[in-house]
Amino acid sequence: MGKEIKFSLVYRDMWQSSGKYQPRLDQLVKIAPLIIEMGCFARVETNGGAFEQVNLLYGENPNKAVRAFTKPFNEVGIQTHMLDRGLNGLRMYPVPADVRKLMYKVKKAQGVDITRIFCGLNDVRNIIPSIKYANEAGMIPQATLCITSSPVHTVEYYAGIADQLIAAGAPEICLKDMAGIGRPVFLGKLVKAIKDKHPEIIIQYHGHSGPGLSMASILEVCKNGADIIDVGMEPMAWGKVHPDVISVQAMLKDAGFKVPEINMVAYMKARSMTQSFIDDFLGYFMDGTNKYTSSLLLGCGLPGGMMGSMMADLKGVHAGINMILRSKNEPELSIDELLVKLFDEVAYVWPKLGYPPLVTPFSQYVKNVALMNVMSLVKGEPRWSMIDTNTWGMILGKSGKLPGELDPEIIALAKEKGFEFTTDDPQKYYPDQLDEYRKEMDENGWEYGEDDEELFELAMHDRQYRDYKSGVAKQRFMADLAKARDAEMTKGGMSAEDILKVKRAKYTPIEAPVKGQVIWEIDVVEESRGPVVGKEYKRGDHFCYITTMWGEHFEVLASFDGRVVEVCAKQGDTVMKGDVLAYIEQ
Repeated sequence: MGKEIKFSLVYRDMWQSSGKYQPRLDQLVKIAPLIIEMGCFARVETNGGAFEQVNLLYGENPNKAVRAFTKPFNEVGIQTHMLDRGLNGLRMYPVPADVRKLMYKVKKAQGVDITRIFCGLNDVRNIIPSIKYANEAGMIPQATLCITSSPVHTVEYYAGIADQLIAAGAPEICLKDMAGIGRPVFLGKLVKAIKDKHPEIIIQYHGHSGPGLSMASILEVCKNGADIIDVGMEPMAWGKVHPDVISVQAMLKDAGFKVPEINMVAYMKARSMTQSFIDDFLGYFMDGTNKYTSSLLLGCGLPGGMMGSMMADLKGVHAGINMILRSKNEPELSIDELLVKLFDEVAYVWPKLGYPPLVTPFSQYVKNVALMNVMSLVKGEPRWSMIDTNTWGMILGKSGKLPGELDPEIIALAKEKGFEFTTDDPQKYYPDQLDEYRKEMDENGWEYGEDDEELFELAMHDRQYRDYKSGVAKQRFMADLAKARDAEMTKGGMSAEDILKVKRAKYTPIEAPVKGQVIWEIDVVEESRGPVVGKEYKRGDHFCYITTMWGEHFEVLASFDGRVVEVCAKQGDTVMKGDVLAYIEQ
């Protein structure tokens, strides 16, 4: 029997690469026992990256979700891991050092074993402090190499970075092939170079399926000494996500590796349950293009998880670009032609910006510059007319050192604008802030939470946390969900009347018992009138009053337990008997 290969299920990233949202706490608790029952996973990615932020966006406490999801895995000895963006922590922009340090204390207490630390620029100055913080907190720091394919990203380049990270105390190295564009032979050579020098180091490979190289890459890294492979599972495997564990297991078993067996009964149950989460609400926010691989990704190098947002951007500017072209008597562009034009522009822009690996947030920066350039060129304006502040921060060195050299054109443009380049440690520009957040929590009477986890959440995602605490996030999400559901039904050719019938079948209507004027009570959360979308009611709870034409105040009670998903009558509206006041999801 050959070398043993272990599997890690990237459940968080499966969702992150497929759509906007993660499962709710109640869904995570339901799926965990089935993942365990499958019997083939040594590790599960439970949180990190955008997990906490996404939970806040729909009004759920992410700390409770992390604790509940990690607990069953901890109890059976399956390691849990999270994604950490180094200098950026769990968000898209830099984090003060005291907040970064607190994150490890919190995550260890919440049951997370391993932190996968990466810097989009592979700058060790952004990774090494996190290795230290993780070790101090008792977590396993898995230092990460962001893989891309360019003239400057050689085996020697990556192996040299791995040497520094291992010397700083990292017992594991992850090859994060976020766009799936790492060439298989190259990846095999890189694994061998690290293993030859550091045979004791655990190497984990994370490769997306995007352009279709992932299975060949998995085989090559395993042949050259990799220890753990990240896998997905249906119904969200493949496409822009990850290869399915069944296919990976079959390939490696045939190649002579020792791989774990899969409990297929549990797999099918987990597959079905995951689909039920998609059907419940998550599928309304998943872009259909993420189900497909695309060889075009090899040319631009963009990660598959960005395709959904990029297509949304393109659709948003498509009509405007064609309007400009029509005004100039030039042929209009189809959406596919515009996509190819954008891919070509990314390929043009990327080397001029110093070859930053195209991973969050730098993939977004490069894509945005390319999109703005395309729009400028269509208008007859020069390139580089619109570069945002965050992208300039990357260019000037405030995010770390770029792997390649900036084009002289970009350097000249920066000097023309009076900008200064820096080689300082990026953390210098982001001073400690925890005392400010403690003051805010004290003023609001908010609890710091178990192990200071609520303080951490405010400090890491301040805007989203405030919206969560006020109830605005839940209200906004439920409104978006109602709109998305209506749009989906409209897209399917349903009339407004048909949509109404579906709602009546799926949700419980609260109907007006008499004709009259709706009187809602004032909601203190939003200082607005009417029930907050997402608010929960118990059978018999007061819902509203209806004032009849005779001046009688008729009290309407909730007839079922559930939460409000849509409010149909505004304050003061006149309704007929039987009109729907709101819909409740039981």
